[in-house]
Amino acid sequence: MIGFVGAGKVGAQAALEVASAGLSDMALVDIVPGLAEGEALDISHRLSDAGIDVQVTGSSDYSALQGAELVVITAGLARKPGMTRMDLLSKNSSIISDVARQVAKNAPGCVILMVTNPMDVMTYVALKASGFPKQKVVGQGGVLDNSRFKYVLAKRLGVSRSSITSLVMGEHGENMIPVASHTYVGGVPLGNLLNDEEVQQAIEDTRKVAADVITKKGATIFAPGRSVARMAAAIVNDTKEVLAASTLLEGEYGLRDICIGVPVKLGSAGVEQVYELRLSDRERDWFNKGADTLREAISSLNH
Repeated sequence: MIGFVGAGKVGAQAALEVASAGLSDMALVDIVPGLAEGEALDISHRLSDAGIDVQVTGSSDYSALQGAELVVITAGLARKPGMTRMDLLSKNSSIISDVARQVAKNAPGCVILMVTNPMDVMTYVALKASGFPKQKVVGQGGVLDNSRFKYVLAKRLGVSRSSITSLVMGEHGENMIPVASHTYVGGVPLGNLLNDEEVQQAIEDTRKVAADVITKKGATIFAPGRSVARMAAAIVNDTKEVLAASTLLEGEYGLRDICIGVPVKLGSAGVEQVYELRLSDRERDWFNKGADTLREAISSLNH
């Protein structure tokens, strides 16, 4: 069974994507009376038309999570137009601490998949509050950011999005790293197709695109939902897919005691392996800049 804590716009869309894939029965939990139950009914009606026989329930009680092998957390305040992800730090850290403790109490064997922003810091908060081993708590940002990088590149190059093999790692925020040095179009290195100025513009466009969506429609919903479903499939089906995700580092990339996006192998145990990439000097600088931002944010919560 898969649990969801938070049945707002992103949580409901993520639940719909996961349910539509027929991965598992699901339980939605939200503190707003009736919201999780209503979303569960709406999703169930959608599944009925598609002939998908997974059961979806809703509740305001965390006991509904009992037996979950994966719990997706989208609870907390959403990013508004003009806000950075870090603007949500203090309020959401308190919410996520409480949620993580409830998840640990009711689903002690689960993997936690964190979506709430600022995602890397909230992944760290959930890890500490739950008391789970590090591999059991993972954050979602890299898959989502990579979908945006592929969109930007496909539009600029005039190629199918399916032709692009790319990766976005680092902080899920203004210091994210679309890793141009490991990006290929049908096997052709990106540097063979775009000059340095064009590559840097594509990177900047990727960093800004989420804020553009939020300005225009108030929230990013569909792309995060799809990214959750992809990661959930890797965990529930134990596919061992290698994706960029936020995890606690213990010496990898020269960093310790922060959660940040890196390539990982995802399976039923959660983060089963961390992969270290050789980055360009510019990419390494951006990675360390993002790490410094996260370290400062974590430190501010401890004061």
